[in-house]
Amino acid sequence: MGAANDIASSSSDFLSNSDTQVVLNIYDLIPLNQYTYWFGFGIFHSGIEVHGKEYGFGAHDFPASGVFEVEPRSCPGFIYRCSIPLGRINMPPFEFRTFIESAASEYHGDTYHLISKNCNHFTDDMSWRLTGKCIPGWVNRLARLGALCSCLLPESLQVTTVKQLPEYHECLEEGGSESLATSTPCESTEIDDSDEAKLLLSPTAVSGDVAFVKEAHK
Repeated sequence: MGAANDIASSSSDFLSNSDTQVVLNIYDLIPLNQYTYWFGFGIFHSGIEVHGKEYGFGAHDFPASGVFEVEPRSCPGFIYRCSIPLGRINMPPFEFRTFIESAASEYHGDTYHLISKNCNHFTDDMSWRLTGKCIPGWVNRLARLGALCSCLLPESLQVTTVKQLPEYHECLEEGGSESLATSTPCESTEIDDSDEAKLLLSPTAVSGDVAFVKEAHK
């Protein structure tokens, strides 16, 4: 009976650890959102929270993972606004890790684009794959509007890359695209006038650690 109880207890613990809520965490990129939000418009960053970690997508200059993880509701450089539960899934942490590492191979930092492939496109894709639901339309409304009139956007808002901290360069040199970097995506040590608009594309962190998710082996 003792062995049977142990097995039942282990099974129960496994199922308990597998069940998790998928949450969309939304951040303001600019203070003006406080006013435009009520009209259904704003510039937002979002991350997807699963198993106690939040995952986002940011830009850098390399053909390697642009997917990063942070503590939930604490993405550096942004102002946390709200969280929206998207649904529950039954997926153990190790299986989810395989899933997110596989997704990282599809979201390289040098493919980031404000209009066609930004952080909100990433969270929408992850939400759909995990729960079968899309994120609320207002979160990425700016990109949809921009896609309709991208010819009117400044060149600086249509670029696909943003400079990266030296730590990520070193990490790539040591271990290639599978390395982890505990630096901040999309932060530049030197900022000139041409870079100011680019900083809207991704986090400009001033504190906290951000770790890039390694890509799955092909």
